[in-house]
Amino acid sequence: MSQQLSAGRSFHGRRFFSSSSAASSMSRCRSSAFPSAGLFGRGYGAWSHSSESPPNPEGCKWVSSAHSLRQGARGGWGCRGVHGSGEGGGHGFGFHGRSCRGEGIRAVLVNESLLQPLEVKIDPEIQHIRKQEREQMKSLNNQFASLIDKVRVQRLEQQNRVLATKWDLLQKQVLPCRKNIEHIFDNVICSLQRKLDSLLHEKGRYQQEGNRHTAAENEFVLLKKDADCVYLAKVELEAKVETLKQETEFLKCVSAQEIAELERNPCDTSVIVKMDNSRGLEMEGVLRSVASWYEDMAQKSKMELDALYRTRVSCSIQRWILDSLSRQEIEELGFVIQRRQCDLENVKKQVSSLQTSVCDAEQRGDCALKDAWEKHVELQNALQKAKDELACMLRDYQELLNVKLALDIEIATYKTLLEGEESRWVPPPPCVGTAQSLGLSSRDKEAGKC
Repeated sequence: MSQQLSAGRSFHGRRFFSSSSAASSMSRCRSSAFPSAGLFGRGYGAWSHSSESPPNPEGCKWVSSAHSLRQGARGGWGCRGVHGSGEGGGHGFGFHGRSCRGEGIRAVLVNESLLQPLEVKIDPEIQHIRKQEREQMKSLNNQFASLIDKVRVQRLEQQNRVLATKWDLLQKQVLPCRKNIEHIFDNVICSLQRKLDSLLHEKGRYQQEGNRHTAAENEFVLLKKDADCVYLAKVELEAKVETLKQETEFLKCVSAQEIAELERNPCDTSVIVKMDNSRGLEMEGVLRSVASWYEDMAQKSKMELDALYRTRVSCSIQRWILDSLSRQEIEELGFVIQRRQCDLENVKKQVSSLQTSVCDAEQRGDCALKDAWEKHVELQNALQKAKDELACMLRDYQELLNVKLALDIEIATYKTLLEGEESRWVPPPPCVGTAQSLGLSSRDKEAGKC
């Protein structure tokens, strides 16, 4: 968005000078200048969107408003502008707030402060100072690295001395440890063997308990089958009892209906009976006897049925009691079996842990024996090496003794020779002939010795 400034100066009362710029010749823009109350005035134009300029995609409309300062005369400036695809300029005279369009070239304003070079105050010696600092940092880094290396070397030497002292102490303590280690391993192996025997005994006992458990489970299955059979028989007997009760009720109802019908029939019908009074039979007594006989029969059958049902009910109750007792025993056996299973699992875990501990102890013992044997071999090698060195030293000592003896012999011979020379240079006696003969004889002796 571009902002364009137009200025106008009025020299008369109601006439104003205004200049305007347009973005395109085809665009249509309007500006209005308002009179001001001062001698010199300044106007500022604000743009707004409008649909009156087809070429401009944004479409703008300028409305300028004038603000002036009163300084003794009347005048004003106005400005307007449009943002478009082209640029142009124009000026004209306005009267009563109206202005005419014009075309022209707009002046280009350049900010000269932007063309001036920037004053970057850089010290020319900064590169040299930085280089010196870099070199100083390199030297300090090298010194620090050398110091670290020295400290590391000193620490390694200190650790080496500590390890050497430890090695000496261990070499001094290795003999009693080697003597006692076999006894310790024997004790540990014996204790572990005893634990293994006890665990094997416990294993056999738990296997017996497991066999008992399987036998109890089999017995429980058989008892369960028997209980199922008894329960089914009980259900069948109860069904039979219900059917018999229903039959008795039905027969009672039928007999009651027949009796009622028989009682109703004699009242409604008349029966002609021919009686032979010649025999003198007592029908009432016969009927009473028959009725009593039937009543006795019914009473006996009822008593028999009651006894039968009572026996069956008592048997079923006894069977139910036995079933409940067997169920309780089975539940108790199940609890016992669960406890035994838990104990068996715990013992199995203990056995596995002890086996692992035995294996670990055996491995540790093997490792310790191996280490001891290696140390023994190393010590034997060191002893043999020391013996060899001692033999070499003895041999060197013997050679030195031989050299010493040879030197002593040579010294003694030279001493005797010197003594002989000293005795030879003793002054002779006054006789000249004898002295010459002695001198010749001594020379001959020396020549013979040589």
